[in-house]
Amino acid sequence: MPLDKQDIEEVAKELGETVKEFKSANDKRIDGIEQEKSKLAGEVSDLANNVKELQKYKDDLEEKLKELENTKARPGKVDNSDVQAHKEAFGDFMRKGNDDGLMELQQKALNLGADADGNYAVPEELDREISTMLRDETPMRQVCRVIQVGNEEYKKLFSLNGAQSGWVGEAAARPETGTPTLAQITPTFGEIYANPGATQKSLDDMYFNAETWLSEEVQLEFSEAENRAFTIGTGANMPPGLMAAPTSTDSDSARAFGTLQHVATSASGVIEADDIKRFPQKLKQGYRRNGSWMMAGDTLENIMVLKDANDRYLWREGLDEDRGLVLSGRPIVENEDMPAVAAGANAIAFGDFMRAYYILDRMGTRVLRDPFTNKPYVHFYTTKRVGGMIADTRSVKFLQIAA
Repeated sequence: MPLDKQDIEEVAKELGETVKEFKSANDKRIDGIEQEKSKLAGEVSDLANNVKELQKYKDDLEEKLKELENTKARPGKVDNSDVQAHKEAFGDFMRKGNDDGLMELQQKALNLGADADGNYAVPEELDREISTMLRDETPMRQVCRVIQVGNEEYKKLFSLNGAQSGWVGEAAARPETGTPTLAQITPTFGEIYANPGATQKSLDDMYFNAETWLSEEVQLEFSEAENRAFTIGTGANMPPGLMAAPTSTDSDSARAFGTLQHVATSASGVIEADDIKRFPQKLKQGYRRNGSWMMAGDTLENIMVLKDANDRYLWREGLDEDRGLVLSGRPIVENEDMPAVAAGANAIAFGDFMRAYYILDRMGTRVLRDPFTNKPYVHFYTTKRVGGMIADTRSVKFLQIAA
């Protein structure tokens, strides 16, 4: 039976739908294969990245291990286990007087030689704690530059006039410029000591922290003596104080190196508001930027009642705890070793003390245990080498009470 046109169209339609279904199913199959392929490719890429990271981590560990081995083998380097062992041995020495092996551990942990007088160096951690407490209690340490040194050979060079220079034309000759004049300053060191005592019974108490007790006792005795030396020390068996420098009325350009400038008050015997307003301007702007006042408490009491022309107090409390007391916008450091208000006295200092005075702490606070001199007390004769020097004499000036 021959096919008519309608039959042909139905067959063609069914064939088209079959092809369409086949194509859709085939596309889905291909898409699935591509997705799976992409997923597998991502996983392979992740695995490759993980391998790279693990290799880098391995290389870093090997490098650090090699560096650690080299550090331990290098002369002068300290092993943390030696530091801890020295700390424990020093604590045993304080409590019981047992110094077996302490000298050897000291040499390993601190790289210090034996002391001829039988003194032992305190552990580095305790040494730092003593220095921190001294800074908190000593006004001069709060504002001056403090430098840790291993010996007493520190030197500082200052340029007095700077290198000369000039302006020239493009084709003009360049004459040789002058070289700067240099001045060298060196610190003066002294040995400060304290001799606190504790009973053997208290040292035997397991709850008694002997190291903390020693640092607090030493701080109480050191801080007052140190601040006095840094302020008015004579330089004989002690550092020379800031006030020990000679002063004159000459300006910075005319004054001899090593001499500070003093400015007299406008009225004899007293400090007036105009003196406080004008005095900071005697310093160059670079020094005023970090400038602060320094004076004794009695002098500050006089300053606190001074008023300007608008009847406003010059002194005020700081807006935050960090600034503390403020005078004409500058912080105030109370230093009871500064001279009192009297005719001819340099009662107030103003300037950048960080540039003006250097304090040098020689590392290695030493202790000698003495259980015999004052029984039943055990004394710990503690010594420390400390130096000081007046540095940039242009950075601080004194307000002198006119006679």
